[in-house]
Amino acid sequence: MLLAINYPSWIHPEIFPGVPFLGLLRWYGLMYIFAFGTAYFILSKLRKAGELDSPGQTTTDDDLFSFFGFGVLFLLLGARIFSALVYDTSGLYRQKPWLIFWPFNEAGQFTGLAGMSFHGGVIGGLLGMVIWCLTHKRPLWKWIDAMAVAIPLGYTFGRIGNFLNGELYGRITTMPWGMIFPGAQRFSVSIPWVKDFAEQAGLTIAENARLINLPRHPSQLYEAFFEGIVLFLILWFVRKKKPFDGFILGLYPILKCRSDDKKYNKILIYTIGLIWCVFAFYGAALIWSNVITNFVNGLGKLKTQTILLPIAIVIKLVFVFIAMKFEKKYI
Repeated sequence: MLLAINYPSWIHPEIFPGVPFLGLLRWYGLMYIFAFGTAYFILSKLRKAGELDSPGQTTTDDDLFSFFGFGVLFLLLGARIFSALVYDTSGLYRQKPWLIFWPFNEAGQFTGLAGMSFHGGVIGGLLGMVIWCLTHKRPLWKWIDAMAVAIPLGYTFGRIGNFLNGELYGRITTMPWGMIFPGAQRFSVSIPWVKDFAEQAGLTIAENARLINLPRHPSQLYEAFFEGIVLFLILWFVRKKKPFDGFILGLYPILKCRSDDKKYNKILIYTIGLIWCVFAFYGAALIWSNVITNFVNGLGKLKTQTILLPIAIVIKLVFVFIAMKFEKKYI
């Protein structure tokens, strides 16, 4: 009995495969549009609620569009440059940097800009938002907090786009929801553990087969749910109780877990751990802002925001250490 799911054969990266001109349209690009549209919608809700206003300044639709557009532009630049120069191992883009933004291959065929880095997008987008806030004299921490709330729900569509592309899958698994992705790395059947693994997954090895494609975690869907929908809901409700501007920015890297290569029971551990992280970070922030800063010569607010990210990093490192110890002992 096959204990895995075959990747749907009717799913293609192209929206209209084989159709002239329309075949250039891809699901991944459409998901980017949905992602940006969703993030902008969330920001609009926050603007209408007055959460982007400051004393003497009421945020308008033009302000929001300018801020969002500037951030998206830098996000795309950062995502593409980071992907081309850091993740590409061929060295092609280092030798020919003009190809980073060239949407055609050597045969002159349109391929689009294949390859975008999430981390590069975060760096570029954050830089763009900082520049915009400073040049328009808007409260930096408040605006970045708002963007941090809007990002996860848009991130969901990005990971769905990865699934439709059949990329960024997780580790091999014998779980019944494991999926066989056509483009995944094959394993030699001459390796003993590969045969055992295939048997556990209910796969039949052909008589003359040399390689076999093993089922993997559909990590894109894990991330779309846990790091997209769940994270958005947490930040959406926590934002109403944040002790100071900049709090959400510090909370985001704590909650941004890695669910891509975790089995179901491991994800449960990480989810429970994330709930602990919320309370731990919130408590640390309150203690720092309400107690310790009273002893810092009038620099309370500045110090609170300056120490925010180090607190977030320390708490997340503690959480990861505990989770790894628990996983090693009980799983």
